[in-house]
Amino acid sequence: MTVDVEDYFHVSAFENSISPDQWEQISPRVGQNTHKLIDIFNEKNIKATFFTLGWVAKHCPDVIKRIVDDGHELASHGSNHRRATIMTPEEFHADVAESKDRLEQIAGAAIQGYRAPSFSINTTNEWVYDILHDLNFKYSSSTYPIIHDLYGVPEWPRFAFEHHSGLLEIPIPTLSKKGRNVGIGGGGYFRLFPYWLSKRRIETYLAQEQQPYSFYFHPWEIDPNQPRVKDAPFKSKFRHYVNLSRMQNKLEHLIDDFNWTSMQEAYKPFLEGRK
Repeated sequence: MTVDVEDYFHVSAFENSISPDQWEQISPRVGQNTHKLIDIFNEKNIKATFFTLGWVAKHCPDVIKRIVDDGHELASHGSNHRRATIMTPEEFHADVAESKDRLEQIAGAAIQGYRAPSFSINTTNEWVYDILHDLNFKYSSSTYPIIHDLYGVPEWPRFAFEHHSGLLEIPIPTLSKKGRNVGIGGGGYFRLFPYWLSKRRIETYLAQEQQPYSFYFHPWEIDPNQPRVKDAPFKSKFRHYVNLSRMQNKLEHLIDDFNWTSMQEAYKPFLEGRK
């Protein structure tokens, strides 16, 4: 179970409508939403991985402390939700190093995992892995092997693999149908489709592939009362707002129907060097 800890105004879909210069003037909602998620996870007795922005750590340090104190895994989502594909190696190093340092200073413990905003690792920037390795990360979960208009590396592996840098990459789960990969990892797909279909796809994946399944979503997805960004493109607004009011109920069904743990625990044999 993974959570990309960012606020509604951080998302890439709204980057042309809300600039980072405006973030400080917006009342954050990520803190209260993440605390609510932790309450749900704790009540259901599961552990999750929280890929957290450095921006969130700076503005909501209580969230960082609670993630760690309650036994969940803390991981990095970069500093300011800048896609890795639009940064130079120097900019990426600075962004991720700052995030990792801020998270570790608050948590009082080292972190192992990283997820690029908008799954922005592909064939154009594999140098990212060398930088992550140099910064002492153990794994990344930053690729989605599907065809998508905003991201995707459909030709890359569907299951966890060791990059030549030494880093473990854990792709977002997909089903392979007639030679094409179908996204089943969460996010907008999970909100859009009926729960029975998502459940059936996850069950099929587990039965066919015998691989760990990981689910991702964001704290803003359980917040149907969040402010609306009116001047964003229609497609962006549809993807962001579709079925927000149903998300928490579907999430709770998902938690009940499967066994969940953190990335660190699920991939422990890989991270400890055993094949």
